[in-house]
Amino acid sequence: MIRIFGFVSSANGNQKSSYMLMPVRYKSGGGSRPKKKIYYRDHELDRVMDLQKKPSLILKLKSIIQSQRNQSLLLRDLEKEVGFVQKWNFMAAIEKYPSIFHVGGGNRAPPFLRLTQKAEKIASEEAEARNLMEPILVKNLRKLLMLSVDCRVPLEKIELIRSELGLPEEFEKLLIPKYPELFSVNDVNGKPYLHLENWDSSLAVTAREERLASEGIAASAGYPKRIRILKDGNFLGPHAFKVRFPAGFRPNVSYLEQFEKWQKMDFPSPYLNARRFEIADPKARKRVVGVLHELLSLTMEKRMTSAQLDAFHSEFLLPSKLLLCLIKHHGIFYITNKGARSTVFLKEAYDGSNLIEKCPVLLFHHKFVALCGRGEINNSCNRMPSTRLDHRKVI
Repeated sequence: MIRIFGFVSSANGNQKSSYMLMPVRYKSGGGSRPKKKIYYRDHELDRVMDLQKKPSLILKLKSIIQSQRNQSLLLRDLEKEVGFVQKWNFMAAIEKYPSIFHVGGGNRAPPFLRLTQKAEKIASEEAEARNLMEPILVKNLRKLLMLSVDCRVPLEKIELIRSELGLPEEFEKLLIPKYPELFSVNDVNGKPYLHLENWDSSLAVTAREERLASEGIAASAGYPKRIRILKDGNFLGPHAFKVRFPAGFRPNVSYLEQFEKWQKMDFPSPYLNARRFEIADPKARKRVVGVLHELLSLTMEKRMTSAQLDAFHSEFLLPSKLLLCLIKHHGIFYITNKGARSTVFLKEAYDGSNLIEKCPVLLFHHKFVALCGRGEINNSCNRMPSTRLDHRKVI
């Protein structure tokens, strides 16, 4: 039995980020099938949350060091940057990865931290990765605005998913002004909103449609009169989603027949205005799945927290029972409670625990973090006594 953060809305219809703990049963094997709905774990996607802890720590410390005037940080100032509790995790990382972090000082000089020469060399490649990333960011930001009902989103909500999209800090000052023909920032009811200036129909193509086109399936293609019901739930056709049922899930023939009908059912594009459709319409409900699929596709790692999805209820007219929608379509999405917050994954984007397609920034992150696996033992053995970390001196 686990608990997943849910989504609720207020009685007057205003969507807000409230959380309830919703019990969802996981099958442990043996015995008769329980009557309550079972939510099956995907251990490989759960593992993603554990695997990200080390890289996120290393990359955050890199950013802190690079933000300093002399590209070095006095160890006594580390607590100011990360807080007292987190300081100890960062101190452990500094000692564990001498191939990335160099501790200097000693005697009368206060101990300081900077990147090693190898780390600095690779860190210098980040600017090129950011340049390669910029057209991708602009395109995805336009698509995000096109998905919204009014082609505008509050800046504070974009800031909420800034790191997931790959946007730089202060993107509203560094990125948006470079494209006045595409974006504008205007106040609506006292709040700054990012507005889309020009609609581009060529961008109104979902990641799902792009995948089908790459597989040679035309948008207007039909289905053969007789089609084999596959146990994995996947069907070839212009309206189908790629699914991966969790291990242990055994759908019967009746379930697969109903799922086949759903897979074959056409539905409106997520880029059409949601106000045109009644949510009670099965096609409109399938369109919601398409909107969630596209939203996750726009992120770098094809995942968002439950709170982040919940924040966009009004912009995309998401259903009030969003959690139940995600659970129902467990072949497309996966919710994990690993980590500090529950996270929603787009399952098709992963092969086991590995993200299949990586953007330039993620490739750079991978290359930088890979330093911790090279020369770590040798470097730790060759460290001079004066550079060893003395926790008593840092406190």
